Amino acid sequence: MALSPLDSPKPVPVAAKTLPAKAKALTILNASTSSPSTASTPSSDGAQDLSEKLNEQVRRKYVTGSKLGEGTYAIVYSGHIRNDPTSLVAIKKLKVNKDYPDGLAPDAFREVRALQELSHPNIIKLYAVFSTRDQNLNIVLEHLPRGDLESLMQDKKVSYGPADVKAWTNMLAKAVWFCHENSILHRDIKGNNLLIAADGEVKLADFGLARTFSDPYRPMTYNVITRFYRPPELLYGARHYGGAVDVWSMACVVAELILRHFFLPSNTDIEQIDAITDVFGSCTEDVWPGVSRLDHYIPPAKGNIKRPKPMIYWKQQFGMLGDEGIEFLKTMFVLDPRKRATARQVLNHPYWKSNPKPTPKELLPRAGGGVEKMAEDLKRRGGEIEEKDGRADKVARKLNFADLKR
Repeated sequence: MALSPLDSPKPVPVAAKTLPAKAKALTILNASTSSPSTASTPSSDGAQDLSEKLNEQVRRKYVTGSKLGEGTYAIVYSGHIRNDPTSLVAIKKLKVNKDYPDGLAPDAFREVRALQELSHPNIIKLYAVFSTRDQNLNIVLEHLPRGDLESLMQDKKVSYGPADVKAWTNMLAKAVWFCHENSILHRDIKGNNLLIAADGEVKLADFGLARTFSDPYRPMTYNVITRFYRPPELLYGARHYGGAVDVWSMACVVAELILRHFFLPSNTDIEQIDAITDVFGSCTEDVWPGVSRLDHYIPPAKGNIKRPKPMIYWKQQFGMLGDEGIEFLKTMFVLDPRKRATARQVLNHPYWKSNPKPTPKELLPRAGGGVEKMAEDLKRRGGEIEEKDGRADKVARKLNFADLKR
């Protein structure tokens, strides 16, 4: 695993009953990377004092500035390192959730635990975690002031070409590869979770739905990934899956950068299946052996089997990529997840050696948005999307089987 990017001392883990809820949660998160030698349980009072002192030490390292944005899940503030006002950070204050015993939703645990394990130039950096007197958990993150890829895609004032798309795609592919190398699935890759740093580097953010997939026999929920980016195996109820789900989402982002609009939009899961099969053909045993065994699979009606779009469609829609780029994109859009390209195969594809070469990050086009857009992206809970797009505000929308059988 990659080393934790947390730069704070690791508090000693203590018994669950000795600390307030938020302090306990903070201890659990930070103790996950503690060495075995520190795992002994000291007296309750001593452990609480030590945890509070270490927490205060971390908290005082940062100065919280103005509020940038607020949502139901979190408030985002500007901030900087106390000893260096030029070193900017974003401080995400997670609100207490009374629905959970510790006041902390599982999304927050997932986000912090994943970012503790991941340190990479194309993944948002976690600097520290601390609690405040009001028992809210604060996550100190990298300052990313240039908006996100979805906003850039939709900004008609910004023009870009194939070299720029190749650069953004390469950054995304590296981030996904690194997550998978560390046995972590992101499970919500989309344009507005790809934030842009001041130097043009793209950073994968929002790990609220992330989880490890190192145990292939452990079932997982299929109700993840924002619908437009959700692969067919999850729509059909797969509970055992791996990195292929992120690769499909990555391909959707690349397609949208070319088209400059959403590639597979829908209003329901049923419509999403239709949108996918309209382009890639019906999901049958011939093209995807074993698909009929998935819990939510309904076979296409006789005489209504769809065929995949011909090459002329791909050249008309994605001609900017060239023949090599189209073939590259299609390797990520394979219906059968076992035949879909892996993140490693994506990075090893001949597409990267073809012309044009990726634009240097410093020369990539800039879009508006600034810190306000960063706040909008960071304040969301894992799986949430902005209502202005006309989409549902959560990824969790179950299939309507009555509609599916029609």
